[in-house]
Amino acid sequence: MFLPAVATESATLAGYADQQIEALRAAPLGLTEEQARETPCRSALSVGGILKHIVYGIRGTLRDLGPEGARTQLDEADFAEHAQSFALGEGETTAGVLAELDELRPQLLAALEAADPGAEVLAPPAPWLGQDRPTPTSRRYALVHVVEELARHAGHIDIIREQIDGLTVPTLVLTRAGAPANPFFEPYVPAPGTIDA
Repeated sequence: MFLPAVATESATLAGYADQQIEALRAAPLGLTEEQARETPCRSALSVGGILKHIVYGIRGTLRDLGPEGARTQLDEADFAEHAQSFALGEGETTAGVLAELDELRPQLLAALEAADPGAEVLAPPAPWLGQDRPTPTSRRYALVHVVEELARHAGHIDIIREQIDGLTVPTLVLTRAGAPANPFFEPYVPAPGTIDA
């Protein structure tokens, strides 16, 4: 849980990003691999697919925050990779994606905390928004966008999980944190052999 504190702007943004990652990370707790691939809403999104997309996004953010900066152009292969990032492929598992997320999470948080929000950078092209070239902006824009994207997909994954078995992600987050039962919360007990059980 990211609780109120006095912190730098970058540390605050990293804290909010981590809170969203924890919500995403908790979502598959107690699901079977088949359930993690279910698409119970009208979209093609699944718990496992969203987690795969988060890993894809974090890799892109680490690249963009790195010494070479954001990409200056996109091609058809970039669009295809983005489209494929929303669904687990044959041979991919939710457990495998979680392992990648666990590996990338501290790297992302360190990069966010080290970033200078006031630095002038180029945002990559966004042709879907009518921007075909990199756009000058501040690093702050990119940092807030990371939190925005994580929060958007944390909301998606919460809805999908609730459609699968009625559990909400806040319950799963508290369960993973080891919170004791209280009048507002009862820890979830995942079935043996399920994801993260």
